[in-house]
Amino acid sequence: MWFSLKDLNLKRFSLIRGIIRQRVLFPLTGVMGVSFYVLSMSTVMGMLGHSAAFAQDPVWPQRAVKIVVPYAAGGSSDTLGRLISVGLTETLKQPFVIENKGGAGGMIGSQQVSKSAPDGYNLVISGVASHVIGPSENPKVYDPLKDFTHIAMLGGPPIVLAVNAQLPVTDLKSFIAYAKANPLSWGSPGKGTHGYLIGEAFEVMSNTPMQHIAYKGGSPAVADTIAGHIPALFTTLSTASAQIQAGKLRALAITSSKRMPEFPNVPTFAEQGYPKLIALTWFSLSGPPGMPPALVEKLNKEARKIMQSQVAKDTLAKQSMETFDWDSARFTQYVGEELKQWAPMIKTVKPEN
Repeated sequence: MWFSLKDLNLKRFSLIRGIIRQRVLFPLTGVMGVSFYVLSMSTVMGMLGHSAAFAQDPVWPQRAVKIVVPYAAGGSSDTLGRLISVGLTETLKQPFVIENKGGAGGMIGSQQVSKSAPDGYNLVISGVASHVIGPSENPKVYDPLKDFTHIAMLGGPPIVLAVNAQLPVTDLKSFIAYAKANPLSWGSPGKGTHGYLIGEAFEVMSNTPMQHIAYKGGSPAVADTIAGHIPALFTTLSTASAQIQAGKLRALAITSSKRMPEFPNVPTFAEQGYPKLIALTWFSLSGPPGMPPALVEKLNKEARKIMQSQVAKDTLAKQSMETFDWDSARFTQYVGEELKQWAPMIKTVKPEN
């Protein structure tokens, strides 16, 4: 392969000249006995890779950025994704476009982004379902730490155990007693979701066998609980909040570390004797592996500004979500902590019949 120096920019020329001076070329003899020099392919590729990094335009983005929300539109992840996309579009003066690509508990859309170029033009709304629960159940799909660059924690709602308003229970103690005396089923947004995991964990911790009913999303499970088709459900508080406030569902416990301001009368699992059931259905912003640190820092700072704005806080409060102000290193550490905490429990969860 021949390279003409006049076709290369000055930075590449400088790199090539340095390589020549260091004698990284090796001689070959032509058919006429004339010696000439050829760059080894590994040297050329390394040289061009470094020069591309050095020459990269620091003014990012130069075109539209895609943010994959790996779930259907309308849920908590979609709300956070659109909040971030609007804020980044306004700040960085390029469109940040949402693409909803659901399936496999968020793993299909996440896997798509994990295989993208690390140039900042393909991002994903990651979360506990797609980056803790799913990979723990199906570790061959991707490594949630090695196959992603984790940029910013956004926030999320706790899980709530809610029952039909006519069910004769008012707290966890009476619910457990009722469930042990009467065959009981409970719904979740589906296997592989946080509601499913918390529900199964509660069964084990309370020694209360029940029948799990998997739905395709939290809203159908809420509707069936209100209608009396199932007596209880575990889902995000944001999904059930409107029906709880309307009196159509009764909230028995939430998985936050303290009571939520919007629901001061709903106790936590911890204060009712289940201290290990402290968890949030968190969502976050991630990208493919190997993203430049400067780009990650830029996105992290912008995302944190958006999430700490009053507009964001007001929006999320209405959906019972907490926000976080972490740098990318702290967030990446948190993903590892979540995997360590939940993976052993996930592996003990009984499979669907």
